[in-house]
Amino acid sequence: MASKPTKTIVEKLLDQKKIPHNSYEYGNGSAEFMDGQSVADAIGKPHQQVFKTLVCCGPKGNCVFVVPVEKELDLKKAATVSEQKYVEMINVKDILKTTGYIKGGCSPIGMKKLFPTYIDLSANNYETIIFSAGKIGKQVEMSVNDLLPLINGKLADIIKEG
Repeated sequence: MASKPTKTIVEKLLDQKKIPHNSYEYGNGSAEFMDGQSVADAIGKPHQQVFKTLVCCGPKGNCVFVVPVEKELDLKKAATVSEQKYVEMINVKDILKTTGYIKGGCSPIGMKKLFPTYIDLSANNYETIIFSAGKIGKQVEMSVNDLLPLINGKLADIIKEG
C-alpha cells in the first residue's frame, strides 16, 4: 500500500483557508538542495513562472523578496521598496532560526513571523506563480492575487535588469 504524501505547513494552511493551489513534488523525496532553474525543469514549468524566496535584513529589520528563479534581486531596489538605507541577504546559518525553513525550502507563507514581503512585478505576467511549499522537493502553485493578502505582500520592481 502506497503511503499518502505528507502535506507541508504551507499546503495545510492553503487547504484550511480554502485557497486554490496545485502542489508539485520533485527530486524523489531527497532533501538535497537544487537551484531554482533545476527545480523549474524538474516540474516542467517555465523558469519565469517559478519564484524563489529570499530573506534580507537591514537597519529596520528583516524583509522577504520573491523573485523569478532565473533573476537576481537588486539590493538597491529592495532597500528602496522596504524603506531602508540598505538590505543584505541574511546569513544561510540564520535562515532556519529566522524563518522556520531551511535553504531551498523557504516559502513566503508560514514563516515564524510575518515579515514585510515584496513580490516582483513580473508575477503579474502569469495567472499563477510557483514557489517553495516549505520543504525541499515540494512546490506550490497559486494565484498572486490570493498570495498577496495572505502574506500582506506588495508587488514591486525588485529584480536586476538585463
